[in-house]
Amino acid sequence: QVQVVESGGGSVQAGGSLRLSCTASGLTFGSYAMGWFRQVPGKEREGVSCIGGSGANTYYRDSVKGRFTISRDNAKNTLYLQMNSLKPEDTAMYYCAVKARLPYPYCPGSYPYGDVRTNFAYWGQGTQVTVSS
Repeated sequence: QVQVVESGGGSVQAGGSLRLSCTASGLTFGSYAMGWFRQVPGKEREGVSCIGGSGANTYYRDSVKGRFTISRDNAKNTLYLQMNSLKPEDTAMYYCAVKARLPYPYCPGSYPYGDVRTNFAYWGQGTQVTVSS
């Protein structure tokens, strides 16, 4: 049974940093692309960043480019999201998820835009990030 657990969220002031972690179990971690998503109440869940199974390819939504860095440690079955220069508009619940459509090791080419959520499954419970101005 595949499970993912997010951690590392918290409350910070604008300009601060947080590092989110996502630990996965029940799968051959390095064989799957992994994605970070975020959601605020009343809005759809949106893609933030995706990384291929080998870690060689990464994707970011435009609003976080240059501020967020996605990485993974396949030996530890762990995905990371380093978030720097945080802004109030980054406030959201952050989720990680496993690529669940073929080809598993690769992020969707249109990520994070389009209907990319349907490519992912095994969502965690999320970790809250709150950025105050």
